[in-house]
Amino acid sequence: MYQQQGGDNFGTYREGDGHDGYGYRADYPPQEEDAASDVTEGHDEEDQMYEGEYQGIPHPDEVKAAQRAARAKGQAARDAVSELEELSEQYEDIMEDCGHGKFQWTLFMVLGLALMADGVECYVVAFVLPSAEKDLCLSNAEKGMLGLIVFVSMMVGAFLWGGLADKVGRRRCLTVALAINCVFAFLSSFAQSYGFFLFFRLLSGIGIGGTVPIVYSYFSEFLQMDKRGEHLSWLCMFWMIGGIYASFTAWGIIPRYGWGFSMGTEFQFHSWRVFVLVAALPAITSLVGLSFMPESPRFLLENAKHDEAWMILKQVHDTNWRAKGQPEKVFTVTHIKAPKTAEDEFIEIQSATGTAVQRWAVRSLTLCRQVLRNVASLLSAELRFVTLLMAIIWFCMAFSYYGLSVWFPDMIKHLQYEEYRSKVKLFHNEKMLCAMVSLFSVDLWEEKFINCKMENTTFEHNKHSCYLDTVEENDVLIYLVSFLGSLAVLPGNIISALFMEKIGRVKIIGGSMLISAGCTFFLFLSFSQSAIIALQCLFCGVSVAAWNGIEVVTVELYPTSKRATAFGVLNALCKLAAVLGSTVFTSFVGITKIVPILLSFTALMCGGLLALKLPDTQEKILQ
Repeated sequence: MYQQQGGDNFGTYREGDGHDGYGYRADYPPQEEDAASDVTEGHDEEDQMYEGEYQGIPHPDEVKAAQRAARAKGQAARDAVSELEELSEQYEDIMEDCGHGKFQWTLFMVLGLALMADGVECYVVAFVLPSAEKDLCLSNAEKGMLGLIVFVSMMVGAFLWGGLADKVGRRRCLTVALAINCVFAFLSSFAQSYGFFLFFRLLSGIGIGGTVPIVYSYFSEFLQMDKRGEHLSWLCMFWMIGGIYASFTAWGIIPRYGWGFSMGTEFQFHSWRVFVLVAALPAITSLVGLSFMPESPRFLLENAKHDEAWMILKQVHDTNWRAKGQPEKVFTVTHIKAPKTAEDEFIEIQSATGTAVQRWAVRSLTLCRQVLRNVASLLSAELRFVTLLMAIIWFCMAFSYYGLSVWFPDMIKHLQYEEYRSKVKLFHNEKMLCAMVSLFSVDLWEEKFINCKMENTTFEHNKHSCYLDTVEENDVLIYLVSFLGSLAVLPGNIISALFMEKIGRVKIIGGSMLISAGCTFFLFLSFSQSAIIALQCLFCGVSVAAWNGIEVVTVELYPTSKRATAFGVLNALCKLAAVLGSTVFTSFVGITKIVPILLSFTALMCGGLLALKLPDTQEKILQ
């Protein structure tokens, strides 16, 4: 039994009533409020409030204490994070201090021109084929190979340059890739044989194939988190501008066949070759502008190049604040975390010995191993699910988009042919009297008159088989369809850019792909050329939002050391899907519309539903 005595002193502890016990008195000063003895543990007032927490009634002071403890714990966790995670957080803080301004907009224009060049490349061969097939005497198989080589070369280029950009540098790889494209595009315009033209376009495509994975990775590393989604979406608009530029210049140059010159019979330079030169102008302009741009500081820090990265970040900071009228604002960063990797040390050790050829061989071999190891790491335990999910989404989107993009103009040509056949009149066992035949008619060839007896008739043609007339025999409808299809992308680009941060990447990708799948069912109503053109514009305008979201998410899902590699692999898969889609869809032109429509609907539905499973990267710091 415990009895409390008067005052603040402890009382007497007795065991039982009337039994001998021991007396305990302590004349100690009063204890602190939150102190407790071992004897009374579990019975003081604060411990009773602690028990109340289990009933859902926390004390306000305890909430504040918990918040302070959480912050302390977070600080302790930040102290224990890896070097790369610490670098990511510090880099994001630095980019916020640098702000978004003149430097980013200048880089935006330079990289936009590179992306525009990629868009132009997809149209060049398609636009020149009607003229090149006559100038180079191309068979149907050779024309098909030219169309195929565009996507195959871009597929190789995306894989190659994407992997190298993570090891050599974004700016350096993009410069070399654009230079290769410019040189071989220029040479292809002068090629007088099919073999040389095919070879030069192959190398030109390998060069331009690296622009998409490098451009998005490069630009994203100069953007702060709250600006990333919107400005990457604006950058996507340049691909559409490339399609408009190609359609407009082809429309204005190629049909005017009088533009050109010849040197005997061995060298011909007609208007379609002029168009090939003009199509290379965006790549040339971007290449010149890129010479004034720095390397990505995020890449330099990843490769332990602290001083170079610091100078570039200071340049970004000073350029932006000077343009905003605050030149006195000082770049206060003095130290940036820069981890040293074992791969760099390996190259340095090996390159310090041997001849120049041996050093080059060691560097090249080591670089190839690093790139392949980086590609294999995309299927590691931490990235496997994301990589497979993104691969399916990229494939489904590309298969439908590029398949329908080729199917639309082919269907228009088919309808034109059906209309022509409906107006053709066949004569059998009839006698005809022709007073005059137009010299420019291409339908009245002598071999078209089967089992006919010709009297007082003369057929005059300057050339047989491979011929070129001076009239505008190129169908301008192909340019008009491509121009309208590219222009229809503009509203979708604007909407996706404005709402990328508000709605979220995942909802934009999934919603746009599902809406695009619904649009494909309207293709059952495409019985005229105007209906097909309208449906093409609708499909392109809706699907571009999905493309923008896919490219933004791809950048944000992967760390800096694997970003361009992952983008290159996925973009290469996109080009493979484009080849399959265009081949499958065109094989059903004139046979049935049901199979292409169902294939595109199924692919878009699957991709859209899987996109909803993607992780949200909107508030994610670039790793």
